[in-house]
Amino acid sequence: MNKAELIKLIANKTGTSKKQSEECIDLVINAITRSVAKGEKVTLVGFGTFERRDRRARKGRDPRSGAAIDIPAKKVPAFSAGKQFKQAVNKK
Repeated sequence: MNKAELIKLIANKTGTSKKQSEECIDLVINAITRSVAKGEKVTLVGFGTFERRDRRARKGRDPRSGAAIDIPAKKVPAFSAGKQFKQAVNKK
């Protein structure tokens, strides 16, 4: 499912327009993105948790030349699935 399909599904389920559904989805995504970028955790009970994690600097290898390179430290987004989400995925 992509964003357009999600918008269509929500519009059909709620009886709203596709434009309204898209605005709501964009608001949710933007709120999660801004909060995680600030270092805050966003927890949606039963679904999961979005957070920012720090990656340490490390040594790596250039795959073309084999030369050693330094990979700098950085911040990365992370998602941990909640219990109900995991259970739904594992249903048979």
